[in-house]
This record gives sequence, structure tokens and C-alpha cells, in this order.
Amino acid sequence: MRLLANFRRAVLAALALGSGASWSAAAPPAPDARWPGWRGDGQGVVTGARVPLEWSETKNVVWKTALPGRGHSSPIVWGDRLFLTTAIEGELVPGSPRMQHPQPDGTDFRHPDAMGDDRRHTFKVLAVDARDGTVVWERTAWEGVPVDSRHKKASFASPTATTDGERVYAYFGTEGLYAFDFTGTLVWKFAPGVVGSASVGLGTSPVLYKDLVILLCDEENGEKSYIVGLDRKTGKEVWRTPRKVELSWATPVVVTANGRDELITAGNQANIAYDPATGRELWRMKGLENNAVATPLVGDGVIVISSGYPGKISLAVKPGGSGDVTGAVLWRYEKGSAYVTSPILYEGLVYLLTDKGLVTCLDARTGAVKYEGGRPPVPATLLASPIVVDGHLLVMSQDGDTFVVKAGAEFVVERTNPLGESISASAAVAGGRLYIRGEKHLFAIGSATGS
Repeated sequence: MRLLANFRRAVLAALALGSGASWSAAAPPAPDARWPGWRGDGQGVVTGARVPLEWSETKNVVWKTALPGRGHSSPIVWGDRLFLTTAIEGELVPGSPRMQHPQPDGTDFRHPDAMGDDRRHTFKVLAVDARDGTVVWERTAWEGVPVDSRHKKASFASPTATTDGERVYAYFGTEGLYAFDFTGTLVWKFAPGVVGSASVGLGTSPVLYKDLVILLCDEENGEKSYIVGLDRKTGKEVWRTPRKVELSWATPVVVTANGRDELITAGNQANIAYDPATGRELWRMKGLENNAVATPLVGDGVIVISSGYPGKISLAVKPGGSGDVTGAVLWRYEKGSAYVTSPILYEGLVYLLTDKGLVTCLDARTGAVKYEGGRPPVPATLLASPIVVDGHLLVMSQDGDTFVVKAGAEFVVERTNPLGESISASAAVAGGRLYIRGEKHLFAIGSATGS
């Protein structure tokens, strides 16, 4: 686990640069009181969480707060503040222009389930008091008719925000990246240009690295795709690297290996590692040749990259390479992965999940199968990605059920926790509580004696 430990230390060191804000003490909160971005540090594993593994609509719910609009972004936590984004749909705007998605044969593509680009929307950032669920402030980042549509099952607020303890960075695709301080004041905004989403919406989240906010802007045909590093204090571009990679929904991750930091990106045409400080390409390999949605996994000396649509593929490679490392793939596995849900790596084992919640367990270093097709006790459909809490996978379904799966080489579901509300966002853990974003509410799960 040395690779993952180094990764976490690098993230915590970068995030500890902030001095806090006027709403709380000057010192940054303890590491276990932070969940600063997508799946925390991108990997979604926490130990010593002090949260109950059993709950229901009436058991171990500390508070429940109604949320406006629609959002699949995860809550993030810094001390006694939670932040999340939402998109509020408004009135129909007749005659709204529709973004064109030209295909090689000259036709225009529009997904049959595309919607939302003919209505006015308000994209917001919310701050919530983690202690009691009170909405502290609500700020409008953008208003208007979105340039592109979204899938009917998706949201215009799908990317998860990130925070360094001083500012919250919220991304809404073409409509911009916005930095708010902890009092809700807009500090800066960045216009990425038109980031075409093939009419289904975006998913990649911003990533923090030292003094930078890194944003992956892959658009649908790859001609204008790029990755950019912005000064987190000003929003000014520090570096920008073009990349010929078609639309990706996957959030990059930073890994430290052999004394070097690498920014890992997944893609259809190429999986590429960059120097996060400069944007210089370090190595690349043949892409997934499928939609890149899942976040790459890092740990146990390997990087695991996967896709679940239209084909299923998971593969592992070591960090620290140079040039083309396609020939250095450690293993490949061509079953078990989901379209949207990311897999997870814990204590040397990779857990893949299908869209219906079936679990496959592989050895992270060798790809050896420990078990395949572990089935949840009730039918399920997944969009949220799992997290690991104290040796248990929390697998959350759109039916509102959370399956508590014991980590290890044998498939064991210890319990099913119903919440009575659809779950599409991945959960957060901080300060002795589990935060779950449902379709209409934000839930804080904790014990009566918890912090």
C-alpha cells in the first residue's frame, strides 16, 4: 500500500496549505474531518471513520436537509462545512438553439434521451453546516439556457466540487468553473470554451494539486480537447496541454511513485500521464477504445483503468514509465465493469461493479480472480460509485438501498440499509459521519454518540 499512502500524504500536504476561513478556527481541520473532493482523495477509502454501518429512514439519521434542483455531484466536507452543487430547471425557452454534434458521415447526432437545452437553468453552489444540516448560503454561479443538453438520467450538476479550505471550486462544463470563498463570495471564474458532451452531459471533476486547480476538458470529437492547470488563487492559466482524445467523463488522479508525481487520465484513444506541475506528458498507452467514465485507481504499485461501455475492459500498468507503455500492461480483464460506476481498490484487491450491482474481485497486482458475479440480495441499478469504510464496501443503488459488503476474497453482504430515496451521487465520510446525497435530500448518518 506504499503507493496509496504516498498519494494520500501528497494530497493532504497540498490541501493543508490553506489557513481556514472566518467561519471556523484558523487551523485546518483534522484529516478525518475532510473529504475535499470526488471520493475524498479520488480513491474513496477511509479507515477509523467511526460511522455506523447500519441505518434506515428512521435509524442513525442525525439530520436530513431538503435540496433544491437536481444534482449528482457528491458532497464535499471541510470541517463543519459541506459543499455541493445543483441545477434548477426553469421555464421553457422556445426557439433555443441546439448544439450540433456532427458525425463523420455528415449527420448530426443527438441522443434520444437528451433534454434540458430548451429550458432556462440556474446552476448553484450550496454551503451546509455539517453539524445540523442548515443551509448556510446558496450562490448562483450561472443562469441561462445551457449550450448543450444532458441525458435524462444525468444532471447539469454532475461534476463534484473540490476545496482547499480557502475556496470551493465548482465546475459546470461549458458554463464555467467558479471559485467561491467560504463566505460565498465569488473570487474568480474560468471559461473553458465549448466542451461538447455528445448531448448527454459532462462528469469529470476538478482536481487540486499544490497551488493548482486541474481541469480535464475533453470534448466529443477530440479536436479541441485539452487539460489545464489554473492558479487556485486567481484562476489564471499556468499551463495548458492539448490532447487528441475524444470526450471523457473520467476524473484524473495524482499518484506519487519513484519520487515523481503523475497525473493519470483515462481516455478512449489514449491513457496519458502528465506532470501535474507543468502539464508535460510523461507516458501514454493505447486507450480503452470505449467510453472513459470511471476514475483510475492507484495503489499497491499499480494503476487500474477501466471502462464498461460499449465494451468492458479493465487493465493495470505500473506508474513511473516513459514514452509508450502499451506493451507494459500487467493484466487485462474483460468482464464485470459498469458504464458509470467507478471500481475501487482496497488492501490489494480491486472490486469491479456492473450497472446492476454484481461485484467481481481481482488481485490488483496480478488480475487473478478472487470471485465473480457477487449478487446483491435485491435487484439494483447503480450510478453512484462505492466507497470503503472500515473494511466494508458501501454500494448504493438508485432504489435507495446501500449494500454493506465485507471487503475480502469472499463475497459477503452483511446488511442492506434502505433510505427510501434514490441515490445517484457517491457518498462522503468526515468527522464521524457519513453524508449521502439522495434525489431530494442530503442525509447525515451517524451514531447518537458520534461527533
